Amino acid sequence: KLLATLYVSLTVFLLGVLLPIALIFKIPVRRFIKAISEPVTIAFATTSSESALPVAMERMEQFGVPRKIVAFVMPTGYSFNLDGTTLYLSLATIFVAQVSGIHLSIDKQLLIVFTLMLTSKGVAGVPRASLVILLGTAASFGLPTWPIYIILGIDELMDMARTSVNVIGNCLATAVIARWEGEFNPPAETANEV
Repeated sequence: KLLATLYVSLTVFLLGVLLPIALIFKIPVRRFIKAISEPVTIAFATTSSESALPVAMERMEQFGVPRKIVAFVMPTGYSFNLDGTTLYLSLATIFVAQVSGIHLSIDKQLLIVFTLMLTSKGVAGVPRASLVILLGTAASFGLPTWPIYIILGIDELMDMARTSVNVIGNCLATAVIARWEGEFNPPAETANEV
């Protein structure tokens, strides 16, 4: 159920948050998907965002984002923009509480989410480093750590999805910043594409 919930949540995040952002900033969605397909596939297969970074940077430049924006936004996003990892950690923490029979109030859940948003920074290059973050968060909020070991069996499958979402989010952020700065220059044949 946790695995299915994560995949559904990540899909809802992609369609309900990232897609509207792309449409608001007039990013050509079909061309964007084509541009990021290779780096996302690499991230999915290796469960490491870092392995996809060189290809992602190259594809974003080909997509029409200037090198200076790609060189600044992509590495910064890899440290601070980990949407998939933060969503996973939030779900996993709630899973730990539910399996343990511990009720978390809404204010405590929000505090956990904000804590995870801060503590998850910088884990993009290390596969399954988020488990260490999860163990630390569980211990600091008085949750038992034994349910986290249950997650180990399916963590690889969850890591594939969350890493892919991290890469998609960082690529989109690069295109959005370029559009915001008025420096986004997509190839001529895709300039009018939705």
